[in-house]
Amino acid sequence: MITPLFTSVTLGKLQLKNRIVMAPMTRCRASNNVPNELMAEYYRQRATAGLIIAEGASPSANGLGYARQPGLFSEAQIQGWHQVTEAVHQAGGHIFVQLMHTGRVSHPANMQTGTKILAPSALAAPGEMWTDSSGMQPYPLPAEMTEAEIAQAIEEYAQGAKNALNAGFDGIELHGANGYLIDQFLNTATNQRTDRWGGSVANRIRFAVEIARATAEAIGAEHIGMRISPYGVFNGTTSDADMDALYLALMEELNKIGLVYIHIVDHSAMGAPEVSPTLKAAIRARFNGRYILSGGYDLASANSDLAADLGDLVAFGRPFISNPDLVEKLKTGSELTPPDFDTFYTPGEKGYTDY
Repeated sequence: MITPLFTSVTLGKLQLKNRIVMAPMTRCRASNNVPNELMAEYYRQRATAGLIIAEGASPSANGLGYARQPGLFSEAQIQGWHQVTEAVHQAGGHIFVQLMHTGRVSHPANMQTGTKILAPSALAAPGEMWTDSSGMQPYPLPAEMTEAEIAQAIEEYAQGAKNALNAGFDGIELHGANGYLIDQFLNTATNQRTDRWGGSVANRIRFAVEIARATAEAIGAEHIGMRISPYGVFNGTTSDADMDALYLALMEELNKIGLVYIHIVDHSAMGAPEVSPTLKAAIRARFNGRYILSGGYDLASANSDLAADLGDLVAFGRPFISNPDLVEKLKTGSELTPPDFDTFYTPGEKGYTDY
């Protein structure tokens, strides 16, 4: 019997060979923020997934928060990513890229000259981040975005979406989760504005909606998904009394635009707060596109939730790091290789393409 995970499914105009999604994972291998041959090999090895969502690439020089994070705003970056998409397509796979502007989750040491750390409000993120030049450093205070800077960021997402298709990607995922820029507008812990971009639910979802609209106008909504993390606490975010209402209002607006999927982050398997099952079910019922499940899945739980129609596809993250042949291992019930946590974000092939 063919289990649900290994059945094909349509995603917009794509026909995916299975319902296994390789989740986007920051891996910090892009020297000078430009994708390279090593990254092409990494994604090629994992092209048996129904869909790969490549790691967060910034649509703006202002959004390059992490050391060696790839961008998608220069010609060199477009050409670098072209190596990646060509390798995946030649191996028979499909690949989206996640557009991720880190906002306040950044440090000048990880950014290019002439850039600026931007956020909805002038509130520093808690904790520290790694810089190659100075080791761990506290997050600096970001600048509160002006109307002009908000408009510019929305335009950068639209151009980044065009650049993604020019680089050969099948589509993009808007990273509206985990305390990065879009989520910073959604979340009351990071957005304390009193203008049309903050306060009410309608105002806090406006940035996400405008980016979805602008990118859909640029490349077509059938090429766009969005990742969200309700009840998340990553990067200093928090939940509030309006959380469910906010995400259901966002679903209504994304339906009008016609996004192809919604991707729910649930890191409760790694100790984060659980995403409300009631909200998950409500989003599943409300959103018109495909629904990607994520969060500590194995073969049994993935098949169970797909059979129960809780979602359409299942994202696997860390298992893909150390098991490039994860699809085959899930099919055969083979034991998975555990990942080496020490090499998640280090340069080079160790812990990356050598599993």
